[in-house]
Amino acid sequence: MGNEEVSSVDPANPVNVSSVTEFLLLGFSSLGETQLILFAVFLFLYLVILSGNITIITVIRLDRNLHIPMYFFLGILSISETCYTFVILPKMLINLWSLLRTISFISCATQMFFFLGFAVTNCLLLGVMGYDRYAAICHPLHYPILMNWQLCGQLAATCAGIGFLFSLIGTLLVFKLPFCGPNKVNHYFCDISPVIQLACTNSSINELIIFIGGVLALMVPMTFICISYGFIVRTILKIPSAEGKRKAFSTCASHLTVVIVHYGCASFVYLRPSSKFSSSKDRLVTVTYTIVTPLLNPMVYSLRNKDVQMAIRKVIGRGGLHPKAL
Repeated sequence: MGNEEVSSVDPANPVNVSSVTEFLLLGFSSLGETQLILFAVFLFLYLVILSGNITIITVIRLDRNLHIPMYFFLGILSISETCYTFVILPKMLINLWSLLRTISFISCATQMFFFLGFAVTNCLLLGVMGYDRYAAICHPLHYPILMNWQLCGQLAATCAGIGFLFSLIGTLLVFKLPFCGPNKVNHYFCDISPVIQLACTNSSINELIIFIGGVLALMVPMTFICISYGFIVRTILKIPSAEGKRKAFSTCASHLTVVIVHYGCASFVYLRPSSKFSSSKDRLVTVTYTIVTPLLNPMVYSLRNKDVQMAIRKVIGRGGLHPKAL
């Protein structure tokens, strides 16, 4: 299936010719009837992710008390997470429900492009949010200057621009390779490692460039976060009262939770060569950062925040999500 055309590729001089017109996403097909249970579970989680992120975006948009940089970036992250899950989960749910698990060559490339774009954008946004906490805790008097609205807009746009630039390069490096043999992707979406393994030529150089890009996309913002929190911890330790320390740390705890889960799972999968891809183990870890992390964002980072809770109660108490209600 999907290999109707025939092409010959000289390994010494590969050309961009592909006979594969579609891929078969194996996903969880080996689980048999358990797929229906997974469909119900993942559908429920997807609806929770959508409703949670949409609630956060709407409340931040309508409540003027939340019009500060911290919640601005949280709203951007929620939008990015919503788009990120939309790229992957609907197709995965269709594949779990039906026997038709094919995805066209173009659709696979498109899915990879948007998945990588939003994934790298999320990594960079978490780094920027770490800097925001550093500015708020370490330099509270200069915070309005350090995090003015023009800078916030520029930082958000830069995160998206760099994210999709990385994505474009990575997707081109994968799909410029010739695919003329197997078309079975041992995953539930078009991720880099399982797709590039199907190329019918030596892809070591492409894999090395993608690996270096993954290191930069993950480790640069993670290093930035660690440095920011190093200064934050030093500042918090200087606060004389235990209550002051607790309040200062509470503003960072949720961000740290999301950072640890997001970077931990993503590093496990992407900071390795594609040849080390282990289908069953990596699928399990991938489920964590494609479903659990977007679920944690509204639940841990936002809904446990007192300001957001008050804004949501205000909306519910005054008759719904209408601007006049806030």
